[in-house]
Amino acid sequence: MQVRLALANLRVAASREESVELAEAAIDEAGRCGALVVCFPECYVPGYRVPGIHMAPPDAEFLRSAHARIRAAAAQAATGVVLGTERVDGGNCFATALVILPDGSVAGCQDKVQLDPSEDGVYCPGSERHLFQIGPLRFGVAICHEAWRYPETVRWAARRGAHVVFHPHFHLAKPGGYRPATFADPANTFHEKAVLCRAAENSIFFATVNYAEDGSPTTSAIAGPDGVLLAFQPYGEEGLLVADIELEEATGLLAARCRY
Repeated sequence: MQVRLALANLRVAASREESVELAEAAIDEAGRCGALVVCFPECYVPGYRVPGIHMAPPDAEFLRSAHARIRAAAAQAATGVVLGTERVDGGNCFATALVILPDGSVAGCQDKVQLDPSEDGVYCPGSERHLFQIGPLRFGVAICHEAWRYPETVRWAARRGAHVVFHPHFHLAKPGGYRPATFADPANTFHEKAVLCRAAENSIFFATVNYAEDGSPTTSAIAGPDGVLLAFQPYGEEGLLVADIELEEATGLLAARCRY
């Protein structure tokens, strides 16, 4: 069975309010493209909390309002959403992915369990992993650092029948950093090679989505179960990356054969 995925390769929003507006517009476009689900970068709403850069404190009321608007947009577009966002619980802030069904209801969320060392004191680590389903598509979510450096975060979902693991991430340009033009360029960092590995070592699809910024060392892309790149977004170019995948190709064979 063929399903259509969309990855929202969007610019960094100028404000938390604009992040919601840009997300709503991307969901509308994904619906018009016939996507079953659209995935956003890490913490797109209200924005990723870069250590040392001031943002408004985590705001549960803002998030409730923002999520309600995005749920309404999903229902209007009849498209599922994997929204990179925040979750506030008892004064703690979690980097999470909110999963919204095409009718606008919430399927659940996947907190970022394995934090990057730079995020200590910014976010709290989650403690559980979850599998989701939208129509015929079964999927997991591994957020940024988790999937780059901890392959077991992807294998967890693959061993439980996931066809794809979505990978919302945040990876912007650094002064003097390498500026790739070709996906998985050998002169670039290891990150995009890991995208191909996470797919091939689990026999599933792997869909990674980044912010759009000039000079970013990674972009949004989808790799197939054989580790071959299916599609990638031109570096720094804002817009939706849309691709069709055949669910039968995601067998999970190599993940199932892994002996711990």
